[in-house]
Amino acid sequence: MTSASTSIPKQIILGVVPPSVAEATVMTVWPSVGSTAIGQSLGRLYRIKSGIGPFSVGRIALLLTIPVGLALYLSLRLPWAIRRYRLTNRRVSIERGISPQVEQYVDLNRFDTVDLEVQPGQEWFDCGDLVFRRGQIETLRLPGVTRAEPFRQACLKVRQAYVSVAEAQPEPVA
Repeated sequence: MTSASTSIPKQIILGVVPPSVAEATVMTVWPSVGSTAIGQSLGRLYRIKSGIGPFSVGRIALLLTIPVGLALYLSLRLPWAIRRYRLTNRRVSIERGISPQVEQYVDLNRFDTVDLEVQPGQEWFDCGDLVFRRGQIETLRLPGVTRAEPFRQACLKVRQAYVSVAEAQPEPVA
């Protein structure tokens, strides 16, 4: 064996890293255009169904605002504006920039519920705000999470696994 292979911790299940050993990413999601006020306004406009036949107000507005929507989407992908939401085996965090820098986070043992709040206009983009709470106190808010329900479920499952292991161990997990 080489010295490089001896420095890698052994894993019972490949890809599963205990929180006490290292922080491992479970899932990463990106905010939707619906995370912005302009995006929510567009979503409210696009869902208007009144019109004649296949020509609804929402569909016509969609065609007319393609440049606005495209500019909004691209503005979210600028190097200094890039945001992502990352779930790890230790925490849920909001990261910004090309080289991700953590802006805000909540440890997995610092929340007990995750609520999904869909703001008006976000339903058109299939996104919503995830609100992490400990009791009645809001500990973190992730605005405009794309396909929010699967990410919410993943957060709750990873949290449950983390808390269960922490309770079973005599030493702190992280």
